[in-house]
Amino acid sequence: MFEAVIFDMDGVLIDSEPLHIQLEEEIFKEIGANVSFEEHISFVGTTSHYMWEYVKNKCNVPLTVEELVEMDRKRYIDYISKHDDAVKPIEGVGELVKELYSKKVKLAVASSSPIDVIELVVKRLKLKDYFNELVSGDFVKRSKPYPDIFLYAAEKLNVVPEKCIVVEDSNKGVLAAKSAGMKVVGFINPNSGNQDIKMADMIIQSFYDINYEKLMMIS
Repeated sequence: MFEAVIFDMDGVLIDSEPLHIQLEEEIFKEIGANVSFEEHISFVGTTSHYMWEYVKNKCNVPLTVEELVEMDRKRYIDYISKHDDAVKPIEGVGELVKELYSKKVKLAVASSSPIDVIELVVKRLKLKDYFNELVSGDFVKRSKPYPDIFLYAAEKLNVVPEKCIVVEDSNKGVLAAKSAGMKVVGFINPNSGNQDIKMADMIIQSFYDINYEKLMMIS
């Protein structure tokens, strides 16, 4: 029986990948980085440090990884701070969060995004009070597909990994959760690109397809 559910944020709680991609493509053009769309999509679910280190090394960008990360993050948070409609909830996910909360399930967000963005998003979604923990990829050494972020979230929740279920939309996120020894619900989000999530324990196309009882079946 599961005791905790850990949600990814981008592409799971909010449909943010198109905006991330749009803003990052703008930066690629500004710094003269030739990155294909296929390469770009492959970074869905990873930290910005992971992506920008790759871009810097591949394209010989004359900026540090830290400068590139800061440029990316500032542009994103400035945009969502100024545009209320930029934070678009995935249909049905709020209802699932509230149902799990009512069943005394411990809840966390574990996202590769920085903590200030995670805090802003859950506040905008009016879900802040439902989550026990908010965990950023900045809190751990290794990005997804390594399991570090999910193991850290489980530790903060005081729940063993085997009693945690992760909800993810990306290949690297699903791999990270499986490596952590957790069950995984793979959410097919077309805006997250063609993600291989077939190794998930359950695959859904809508959050209306799952509830507490169905999650019990995979735990």
